[in-house]
Amino acid sequence: MTEAGSPQGPLTGKIALVAGATRGAGRAMAVELGRGGATVYVTGRTTREHVSEVGRATETIEETAELVTAAGGAGIAVPTDHLDPAAVRALTERIDREQGRLDLLVNDLWGGDVHVEWGKKMWEHDLEKGLRVLRLGVESHIVTSRYALPLLIRRPGGLLVEVTDGTEEFNRRYREPFYYDLAKSGPIRMTKGLATELPEYGCTAVCLTPGWLRSEAMLDTHFKVTEENWRAGCEQNPHFAISETPVFVGRALAALAADPDVARFNGQALSSGGLAKVYGFTDVDGSAPDAWRYITEVEQEGKPADTSGYR
Repeated sequence: MTEAGSPQGPLTGKIALVAGATRGAGRAMAVELGRGGATVYVTGRTTREHVSEVGRATETIEETAELVTAAGGAGIAVPTDHLDPAAVRALTERIDREQGRLDLLVNDLWGGDVHVEWGKKMWEHDLEKGLRVLRLGVESHIVTSRYALPLLIRRPGGLLVEVTDGTEEFNRRYREPFYYDLAKSGPIRMTKGLATELPEYGCTAVCLTPGWLRSEAMLDTHFKVTEENWRAGCEQNPHFAISETPVFVGRALAALAADPDVARFNGQALSSGGLAKVYGFTDVDGSAPDAWRYITEVEQEGKPADTSGYR
């Protein structure tokens, strides 16, 4: 039991930074770490006083921190633009000052969808928007790792998790348009490099992807449904049946963070569906959707939507 009298979780005493925890996968990962008892610093650009270019004012890092605490951890919201090196350095100095350690760094930074010009060739895509996509999806990860990794490697057992969209196998194909392809391949390649550099300090680097994520925007903007009636979205795209809640990838991250043998995955690109087979967790409805295998074997092959054997 802790001093407060509450049961200890598998992550009690762990210090985590989830960079990009305002909504979607980042929020769910932070909350599931909190459910395990971790202290989680959550960062992002949308606060109750300021809305980022993503333009979704109802999702804030303060709310994420409150959800982390309500789940059983300690959530600490720190407004941060991860393209500002001085701000990221101040963030990591604060974590060092307040905790003296960092056990888990999650680079879930994105926000580039609003700049992607879907369906355009590389030379047709607005250059400024394309470069902004790369800054948000690649440069932000680099800046964060540059300042957070010196704290992470101070103790053996540290874990870096790069978050992307798509498995390594799936992303060998062209994920058009051009800038999106680079942004989503970048974290996989960064993981490969850091998986070479971190082990001498007893630390591990992995990449993690959700499947077809039922994020807030996917529900209310793309399919105009709610989590309660999400299956109505299958009328627009029957393959939406393989989708998963953000909690699923949150549970995948929590399982990795609690695994004393996580180093066996060093350098690998992992998925929520694949890790469910390893650790035995499920989505909130008790299913375990293997989205990328489904997308490859069913959707990409032009077969009728049928999730039998895939969730």
